[in-house]
Amino acid sequence: MWTVSTLEYDPGVTTSYHHGNLREALVREAVALAREKGAAGVVLREVARRAGVSHNAAYRHFADRDELLREVAEAGMDELAAAMRTRADRRFGGTTEARVRRRLREIGTAYVEFALAEPGLFGVAFSAHPAEEPVEAPASEPAWEGPYDLLCQALDGLVSAGVMTAERREGAEIVCWSAVHGFAMLHLDGPLQDLPAPERAVELERMLDLLERGLS
Repeated sequence: MWTVSTLEYDPGVTTSYHHGNLREALVREAVALAREKGAAGVVLREVARRAGVSHNAAYRHFADRDELLREVAEAGMDELAAAMRTRADRRFGGTTEARVRRRLREIGTAYVEFALAEPGLFGVAFSAHPAEEPVEAPASEPAWEGPYDLLCQALDGLVSAGVMTAERREGAEIVCWSAVHGFAMLHLDGPLQDLPAPERAVELERMLDLLERGLS
């Protein structure tokens, strides 16, 4: 258990975490604020209050708000990647060609669905940039695969299956990413934000159809 003297406990907030885990607790509270209010809601003083410590204690772990936002952005990217991986790893029937095509569509669909379900966290993930030098995973652990990696793997699968030529593969990840990100933003806070969900689903399928034809 942590001690009051070490963490400068704030009696106005009740929380619980293990001693030595304050940084993780602060990130957890920051992620919760991002979900609720977006980047504007992630304020170190409020994060510290929710964690039950003084803001001075929080500054011992984060030099400034930007550093905390980068942690939240990494958490958002982790969740987005997990959502994409869950859909992409489903068992699909049919031929190899059908499966690789479906995998790419599922990745794109997961991207849009996450953006719409978690607009605050999604916004922070793309407004705050993670550390420039990624931390390498220990040799005993698998390398981290982010949204970009999963997209590239799906596109490489199209090439391996003969669905897309190697020439068309070059730069295809940027085209795909731009398409799904643009679609998500138009429906999040753009001119299509009031489109009913059933119509949005139809438009998403149409966009993915056109994208797939362009790649093939």
